[in-house]
Amino acid sequence: MDGLIKGFLDVALGEDDDRRNESGPHQYRDERSRSSWAEVVSGEQDKGGEESHADDHSHGRRGRNQWNAEEEESDHRQEEWEKTTQGRYETGEDGYEQSRWSRKEDDESNNDGWESVGKRPPRRTHKVQKDNWQGYKRPPGEQEFSDEVEIGGTIEPTEEELSDLSQACNKLWELDTNRLIPGKDYEIDCGEGKKVFQKEDMAGGSLFNWLNEDIFRRPTFSRFCSLLDNYNPNAGCKEVVTSEERQEQAAFIEEISRTAPIRYLHKYLSSKGIVSENYQDFKRTLTSLWFDLYGRGGTSGSSSAFEHVFVGEVKQRSEQEISGFHNWLQFYLEEAKGRVDYQGYIFPRRRGETPDFETQLLTIQFEWNGILKSVSSTLVGVSPEFEIALYTLCFFVGGEDNYVQLGPYSVNIKCYRFGDRIGSVFPVSEG
Repeated sequence: MDGLIKGFLDVALGEDDDRRNESGPHQYRDERSRSSWAEVVSGEQDKGGEESHADDHSHGRRGRNQWNAEEEESDHRQEEWEKTTQGRYETGEDGYEQSRWSRKEDDESNNDGWESVGKRPPRRTHKVQKDNWQGYKRPPGEQEFSDEVEIGGTIEPTEEELSDLSQACNKLWELDTNRLIPGKDYEIDCGEGKKVFQKEDMAGGSLFNWLNEDIFRRPTFSRFCSLLDNYNPNAGCKEVVTSEERQEQAAFIEEISRTAPIRYLHKYLSSKGIVSENYQDFKRTLTSLWFDLYGRGGTSGSSSAFEHVFVGEVKQRSEQEISGFHNWLQFYLEEAKGRVDYQGYIFPRRRGETPDFETQLLTIQFEWNGILKSVSSTLVGVSPEFEIALYTLCFFVGGEDNYVQLGPYSVNIKCYRFGDRIGSVFPVSEG
């Protein structure tokens, strides 16, 4: 891999994505589809465009009205859960002010030379290795991949695991040898806790103090991160997927398919007759499940499971809100660019379980480009292959609520469906 690593690129506050400077299909896509955040926040988005060919895929064609009904039903269930969750965390009415960041900056600049005690420290600049990402746009046959892990019989699911989803999920946790170690690979500062309805920023600074730059040498992490800027965050805007982006998707699936969690997932699902025993067919199933486009926000071809769960979207309703966005790597990168403002953790249901720098299951509140995500949960430090395997397993084998054990954490994996597709999936702490 050393031959692929050429250097570092500073991801500083307010930095534009490198892809905006590219020519060809990406330039057209950036101008047309990836609207600026000013346009997103103001509600000016492109509602037009042709019907996406992705609606006709391996799962079969469905009528648009049927998909819209299923979307509304799934969204309604998720919103009901969020209301229940807010009540569970002692919530009340919540709200936010989109001008908050700019107002704080004005307050800090007009201080007549006095320094406020406890003033939020300046954001740290993080480095992300991205030079090798260009190579991921080539056809998979022209790329180099990691050797398949040699783990013997440990990927063969036991009878107990086949009959107990919790044991199977815990096995995935054990197989995630790519998971980061708190304090060694990264450090977080949870700040102070808050109730969901509280508007005050209870964090003393960023969530991430630092992240070991070497983790971007890890193939699955690097390939995952290269996918994150392929999407327009507006839930009502049709996505345009280029051939190079499809090659990035295929290369990511190929890379994670060489890891223990994904190989275990295949053994598990194929033994139950849910997926084909042919590994190439299985990889195509994963690609379709996570990357095929479907309608959300009333526009066909505007969303996918990967975009919603890992990247995040902005709902355009009476009040703009963030949906999805449950991945820690996306959080880290967006925070490094100054787009995420961490607001603090949400008080746990049980007293005496305050999160610290070693906690790897967090319930937090943050703003994404001035838009509030009042309550969000994420697994910190886990590998991309683990999350894909975990959520895929719960989708195919579990229900809407999946109470499982992940190492030391008792978790409910919430899984919402749009028919035979993933609408949303994320972890909820049950501790």
